[in-house]
Amino acid sequence: MDGTPHLSHEAPISRIVTEVAAQFPGARISLGDMAEAFGDRAFGLLILLLCLPSLLPGMASVFGIPMLILGLQMGMGHRVPKLPAFIARQTIKREDLLRLSGASSGWIGKVERWVRPRQGFWIGATGDKLVGWLTVFSAIMLILPGPGTNGPPAFGTIVMALGVVENDSRVVGIGAGLTLAGCLFATGVIIALLWFGRAALDWLF
Repeated sequence: MDGTPHLSHEAPISRIVTEVAAQFPGARISLGDMAEAFGDRAFGLLILLLCLPSLLPGMASVFGIPMLILGLQMGMGHRVPKLPAFIARQTIKREDLLRLSGASSGWIGKVERWVRPRQGFWIGATGDKLVGWLTVFSAIMLILPGPGTNGPPAFGTIVMALGVVENDSRVVGIGAGLTLAGCLFATGVIIALLWFGRAALDWLF
């Protein structure tokens, strides 16, 4: 035994977050440390943790690139993430991590009451790859600037990641549909902006 706490595969997200925060008592926790601690839940939880701040204005592009890399790896069939050093060194405040399992993030507890392990297509190898490529699509939409284009892809990706963490094929499928719809909406907004921008330039010149 190496003395490292082992995280239960069936533990709720809030419990896992609390255990990881207890395992790393410093003020900040690196993404590399979390990837190692989360084990086979690393993809889902890292995507979840990176996506949550994307709901805040101006924060999406900061976390979009790590999400993009995680999505690419998942889409290519990796079982656990292999973070590049510049991403593994990025940190999150321990207090922010704990907030996910605290009273200010009570919605996670509400979701966990109806998210449960359910077998199905979306938790198999092919489903995991599709989740990865949808995460890539979502990350690109988060990186590209556009008014109101961050929220819909981020929300769908959060639901999808929750399903991945809890091995719930039904929730992953619902999240995948929401992610695709959100990304298509964001793509439409960006295309419309480009079209109007081009039309405005043609009118001016």
